[in-house]
Amino acid sequence: MSGHNKWSTIKRKKGALDTKRSKMFSKIIKEITVAVKENGPDPESNPRLRLAIANAKGVSMPKENILRAINKGSDKDAANFQETTYEGYISGVAVFIECTTDNVQRTVSNIRSIFNKFGGSLGVNGSLAHIFERKGIFTIPISQIKDMEEFELEVIDAGAEDIDVDEENGIVTINTAMEDFGSMIKKLESLHIDPENAQLQRIPVSTIEVDPETAKKLLRVIDLFEEDDDVQNVYHNMSLTDEILASFE
Repeated sequence: MSGHNKWSTIKRKKGALDTKRSKMFSKIIKEITVAVKENGPDPESNPRLRLAIANAKGVSMPKENILRAINKGSDKDAANFQETTYEGYISGVAVFIECTTDNVQRTVSNIRSIFNKFGGSLGVNGSLAHIFERKGIFTIPISQIKDMEEFELEVIDAGAEDIDVDEENGIVTINTAMEDFGSMIKKLESLHIDPENAQLQRIPVSTIEVDPETAKKLLRVIDLFEEDDDVQNVYHNMSLTDEILASFE
């Protein structure tokens, strides 16, 4: 299993056990609200909303919470969220942060404060464009797959670049090119498979190695970013070695 996928699994297991579930709900509610404001409350005609609802179901969000978020997005007096990104370096590691906020000044102040506190530097947008590429990442419970060999042939036909089968944790992770994200969603729908999570993520083109102490510090900093209510996703290009990953299991 790649370091990226293994770290995602570790975070997934931790998230299922601690108070981060409420944070996940908050992120998805924002995504639903933005999707509704963009293209309306009907998931049949709004692919972004359909995906957000699928992700909500993947983390067992109650149906009433989903409906409340859709209604909130339909309310013309609801807060207008803006999607912003921030890029910078901490200890030589590139960090890319995606936010959804109703107050950009508050958000940039909080992000800059964390960078400064840990000796990092906030750069200009676009400065990390060469370091990350956007990929479709799908997490699927193995229990939904009846025939693994047939399933793999189907998803390869839809654009799967990598299929990681983690039998120990009962999940399959599929990576696609960004342009194949939509076709993979349609393929999984045709197979009657509901991903636990489906998302366009920023995957590093190459990674850099740091010592274990620096890695632990950086992962704590990333946790601080993720705890901010305006932050949706945080990406980095640090190499997650087996030694580093083992210390978090």
